[in-house]
Amino acid sequence: MSRNYFGTDGIRGTVGQAPITPDFMLRLGHAVGRVLRRDSGAARPSVLIGKDTRISGYMLESSLEAGFASAGVNVLLTGPLPTPGVAYLTRALRQQLGVVISASHNPFADNGIKFFSASGEKLPDAWEQAVERALEDAPSWVDSASLGRARRLEDARGRYIEFCKNCFGSDLSLRGLKIVVDAAHGAAYHVAPDVFHELGAEVIAIGCKPDGFNINAGFGATAPSALVAAVKEHGADYGVALDGDADRLLLVDAQGRLYNGDELLYVMVADRLAQGLRVPGAVGTLMTNMAVELALKSRDVEFVRAKVGDRYVLEELAARGWQLGGEGSGHLLALDKHTTGDGIVSALLVLQSICRTGKSLSEQLAGVELFPQTLINVRLQPGQDWKSNARLAREQAEVTADLGSRGRVLIRASGTEPLLRVMVEASEASLAQQCAERLVDAVRA
Repeated sequence: MSRNYFGTDGIRGTVGQAPITPDFMLRLGHAVGRVLRRDSGAARPSVLIGKDTRISGYMLESSLEAGFASAGVNVLLTGPLPTPGVAYLTRALRQQLGVVISASHNPFADNGIKFFSASGEKLPDAWEQAVERALEDAPSWVDSASLGRARRLEDARGRYIEFCKNCFGSDLSLRGLKIVVDAAHGAAYHVAPDVFHELGAEVIAIGCKPDGFNINAGFGATAPSALVAAVKEHGADYGVALDGDADRLLLVDAQGRLYNGDELLYVMVADRLAQGLRVPGAVGTLMTNMAVELALKSRDVEFVRAKVGDRYVLEELAARGWQLGGEGSGHLLALDKHTTGDGIVSALLVLQSICRTGKSLSEQLAGVELFPQTLINVRLQPGQDWKSNARLAREQAEVTADLGSRGRVLIRASGTEPLLRVMVEASEASLAQQCAERLVDAVRA
């Protein structure tokens, strides 16, 4: 069944344009409520709704709340809370569903909806398809006696702060570390600084003054230059950058060196190994740097690549019974700590390794030299079938053979634009550039 509304990570778009409109959100809440009542068997199910700091969150929250109530579903409102915080509280409070109003790292003019199951996990395609079918049906309003109620969870922030702190070793402390925390003016603005402070760190908070319009604007994981500057200005030991809904992480050290998700995944694996724990494997994506794959294999840790997207990394981890995975963008998963990606928890796991070993990030990654990557986007003409391009196939085979163990090739179509993404990774930047240009010439020919 083709889907009209759900993408790879819920429903997302520009506010005021379908489907991110109040009338659709009313219909969506009603449709989800009907599916929930049918599947849960509960006479009056309850859902938890959290949001980030976009001004449009108020409008969408009210519409969803009315839709759920009209289907006989109770609503528990958390106010601004990171996406992983909603996932945690859904599970901890035995809610039948978790709902997040957020467009993650997108600018404030966008917004979206994500859903979590009662166990705090992302829901399968079959559930999304059931909701899409319910959206096509005429509404079936419950009578007045059966309407859902709404109430606010006053201590949501405090509950989630304690959860994050409990993911950090109880025998460890961040005392003695000065850390800059950048919440991107997003959902973690009133959570992240307190977590690191309560674990002993001296905290300098930036990107923690949301006004409804400034989420992700010049701050956070998608704009780390502000964090780099703040770390240098304050003489901090580390900087933590989250995105608007705090499920993504980048780290900066005292020298202003930026560490991406690929490198942080390696540190998380290395920390487990240093504790004598078994790590059978880790999952990355098609874009994960080859240097990390080779470094993990050198330590007898199997490495598997999933499609780009944290939901695909999660699916691969679940299928193999593994715990650690992530993307270079900073979506990191530690399934023995949380059911979904959590930027704050991931930062704590990396800092835990620094505290345990006494080694800085640069020291821990001394043997992991990232391969240079060249990525070129090629615009496809209408009807152009790049997969049947014989010259491209020959060129790709030759480039792959030439690179051997020194690199790799990835060619994939964009899911949102008429673009072909040509990526070459090689041990030398000039070699990656040269090979990528050969492939691009074949596409354009």
